[in-house]
Amino acid sequence: MFEALKAKGFEVMTLHHAEAIITHDMQEAATDLERVLLDLAIPITELVGGGGGETQGTQRMRRGLAESGWTKRNVTVRKYVKWGDADKEREIASLSHEIDHVKIFGDEKVFALEIEWNNKDPFFDRDLENFKRLHSEGAIFDRRHHYARNVAPVEYPAISAEVR
Repeated sequence: MFEALKAKGFEVMTLHHAEAIITHDMQEAATDLERVLLDLAIPITELVGGGGGETQGTQRMRRGLAESGWTKRNVTVRKYVKWGDADKEREIASLSHEIDHVKIFGDEKVFALEIEWNNKDPFFDRDLENFKRLHSEGAIFDRRHHYARNVAPVEYPAISAEVR
C-alpha cells in the first residue's frame, strides 16, 4: 500500500487495521490520496516563509482532493428520547463536526479525511477526539459493524504520512 509514496520519501504509518481496510475495502480512496500526494510539490520558499493561515501546499492538496470529488461535510449526531407512544420525541444531546474531505465510494463506503499540516497539537487533538466521539456514537464505524440501511460506514482507522 502506498508504495509509490514510500519510494518518493513519504513515511507511511497505519493504525487499527487501516492498511487492511484501505487495501481491501477502500482501494479507490487510496488511489485518490496517493495521486494527490504524489502531485504535491512544496517549494523551499513556502517552507521558510512566515506562518499565519493555510499554506499554499495545503491549499493545493485540498484543490487536488476537491477535483476528485472530495467535499467538506458537516456530520451531526442527535440523541432523542420518547417516553411513550403518545409523547413527543425530545432531543437530549447533539454533536456535530465539520470534516474537511469526505468522499462516498459506491453506495455504502464513505471515507473521511482531515488534513493537518504543521498544526498546533490542540487542533490535531480536537479533530482526533471528534472522530473518536463520532465513532462512539455510531456515526463513524468500521467494517465489523452492520447498521440500518441508508447509514453508510465511514472507515475510522487512522493513517498518517509525512515527508522525511
